[in-house]
Amino acid sequence: MPSKRPYVSPLREQAAAQTRALILERATELFAERGYGRVTVADIASAAGVASKTVFASVGSKGDILDRIVDQGVVDSGSEKAMRHILSLHTPQAVLEALAHGTRIGNEGQFTVHEAIRKALPVHENGEALWERATTAYRDALHAAARHLHTLTPRPPYTVEETADLLWFWFGPTGWRTLVVENGWPWDRAEDLLQRTAVATLC
Repeated sequence: MPSKRPYVSPLREQAAAQTRALILERATELFAERGYGRVTVADIASAAGVASKTVFASVGSKGDILDRIVDQGVVDSGSEKAMRHILSLHTPQAVLEALAHGTRIGNEGQFTVHEAIRKALPVHENGEALWERATTAYRDALHAAARHLHTLTPRPPYTVEETADLLWFWFGPTGWRTLVVENGWPWDRAEDLLQRTAVATLC
């Protein structure tokens, strides 16, 4: 006689997913505000309105939570859709304008996630690998944009690798953070400056 499959309640699964999302959201906010090393699982549980054992059962340890934040940040960045649009453009200025706007939207929308990751790096047991995981897709996208720029006219006066390095310098998370967080620039003003700098240098 075949064994019965365990019953899975859609409502229970939905509630569990909502709980996980809330825990990750509150953890991201706490990591960004206080720094990863100063936040405990109990702090996360309190902020999410659940018990500590629920955090462990739903998401895992503090390290597991940070891993999920990194992975979700990569998924939520929307870089694939943005790059499809950028690679369809036919002038260097249009490409650079789209890069400036697209990376601005990504950095502004993912600001709390980026801060959570950045503040974890000094105390994380493998901070270098963590940063690489968080930024590899981002760097790959800018490298693809650099290769595309070198198929257009006028071609940048640098190698593809140097062009990719410059795009990372301007449009990577550190460039945005330097202007907006460290120097208090509005996002619109930062986008305009970075876009004009890139056009003036590469075109």
